Amino acid sequence: MEQTIIMVIDDEKQMREMIRTFLEKDRYDVVEATDGAHALSLLDKTKPHLLIVDVMMPFMDGFTFAKEVKAESSIPIIFLSAKGEEWEKVRGLKLGGDDYIVKPFMPGELLARIESVLRRAYNNKASSDILSIGPLVINNESHQVKLNGTPLSLTRKEFGLLHILAKHSGRVYSREQLLHLVWGENMQSSERTVDTHIKTLRLKMGEYGHFIETVWGIGYKFEVS
Repeated sequence: MEQTIIMVIDDEKQMREMIRTFLEKDRYDVVEATDGAHALSLLDKTKPHLLIVDVMMPFMDGFTFAKEVKAESSIPIIFLSAKGEEWEKVRGLKLGGDDYIVKPFMPGELLARIESVLRRAYNNKASSDILSIGPLVINNESHQVKLNGTPLSLTRKEFGLLHILAKHSGRVYSREQLLHLVWGENMQSSERTVDTHIKTLRLKMGEYGHFIETVWGIGYKFEVS
């Protein structure tokens, strides 16, 4: 995907604008819809890659909208809801939702969940499993890494960090985002764990460790200089 389009469907204007602000800051294209019926009228024209859907809306609620979409399409859906009961989450996922986030939420959490859902939905349709950038070659299928032709021995978490950062070279990831993307939803680790793994990864990369840059106050990015 060259440019990822995300449709935000929520009857609250303030919520839509807040989500739009930090999605556009993260270089996503955003389309807004005020309810499920409005969103259905926009789907063919805008062709979004992901739908962020509020559950409680007038005219057509999020669950009814999801049924309509999934009957015709495989577009991934992330539900947003003020209801955090387990049965509500289960219902949303059974209707074809790819994730379910309870309001209020932190922007970093939503961005990490979006990245994870997009990766699951489109990674198999994306380009080759081989990523080559500068002296680095990463095989995502075999989890093998070579640096200047020499194999690099990495742990699974180190590989995950390196692959995400290198694949999106130049993009800044917060520690919170990296935790969600590499450690997953049931993580028991803190943001300090990310710093520790980045430090070890840099050491293993030797003279090329500087490719992983610290963006002070935010997190990390990969940049081949």
